[in-house]
Amino acid sequence: MEDNVDTPKPEQRWLPLESNPEVSFHFPHGNEPTRGESPPLMLTSVITALVHKLGVAEEWSYTDVYGLEPELLAMVPQPVLAVLLLFPCSKNYEQFKIEEEARLTKLEQNISPKVYFIKQTIQNACGMMALLHSIANNEKIVGPGILQKFIHKTKHLSPDERAEFLENYTELADAHSEGAQQGQTEAPNLEDDVDLHFVCFVEADHHIYELDGRKSFPINHGKCANLLEGSAKVIKHFMERDPDNLNFTVVALAPTLK
Repeated sequence: MEDNVDTPKPEQRWLPLESNPEVSFHFPHGNEPTRGESPPLMLTSVITALVHKLGVAEEWSYTDVYGLEPELLAMVPQPVLAVLLLFPCSKNYEQFKIEEEARLTKLEQNISPKVYFIKQTIQNACGMMALLHSIANNEKIVGPGILQKFIHKTKHLSPDERAEFLENYTELADAHSEGAQQGQTEAPNLEDDVDLHFVCFVEADHHIYELDGRKSFPINHGKCANLLEGSAKVIKHFMERDPDNLNFTVVALAPTLK
């Protein structure tokens, strides 16, 4: 009689949104990015078009955050419902991530039950993870469609169960693939890995939370009166850990400019 052996699941891979050169780092006028400069215009247009197609109300869009200083944050329409950060996964960051998880595991931080969090088990899917985190924590802006269906079916599941549901949710995978290929003249390679990563910041019970599906749990960054301003303070710490890296992009989910 043969022994029962668990067969490991094959690794799932999606086309990364952040690998598209027309989307991720298409800076205006061909200038090289500088710290605090406007994020690429194509990124906001592509992810906004994607979520509108999936059911998010057109009154809400992802918009550029031109810098982290007060006068530049004031240019972003309010209220801001979520903030997305695209940044390089450096050795400094990966080491910090390990140390942070060990510290917070011992600390047993308080996490609001209102926070929707999903683990990332699909390679290169961090862009969609950030979109899901930004929208599922603001369910009121979602109408009938693929996203609403996903949120309703996973609302009462654990973060790991949500990840497993996503692995089998082909409608969302197909929509993500279409968005990842937008604007590219050549078909991207599914096996390519990228060194950029998305995380999302949302507010719940007057606290700001960092949501990253590669981490074991949400990160509670404490009380905040304004999500955008609070996120900017946290993002500055990301930049301080890698002072020689210029590839930081910040985007806000905010009212659509008329």
